[in-house]
Amino acid sequence: MANSTESKQTMDRQEFADYLRELADQFDGDSDANILVGNKRVNLSPTRKVETEVEVVERSSVLRGDKESIDLTAHWKRDK
Repeated sequence: MANSTESKQTMDRQEFADYLRELADQFDGDSDANILVGNKRVNLSPTRKVETEVEVVERSSVLRGDKESIDLTAHWKRDK
């Protein structure tokens, strides 16, 4: 069974940086990570090794204008 919690929102750059810092602080150390997703807190149990992916996309379009995005993904298999 898979549970999914998702949130989309607009933040200014400072709010986004603060959110990333809070996320990093939650992953620092050996305890569980309590992550804010929208208006819900999700408790995660990351292992000592985390598989990560970073993807940056730069699009250029005459009609739609230029667009950039970054996707950060982290995976781990929970300890039993």
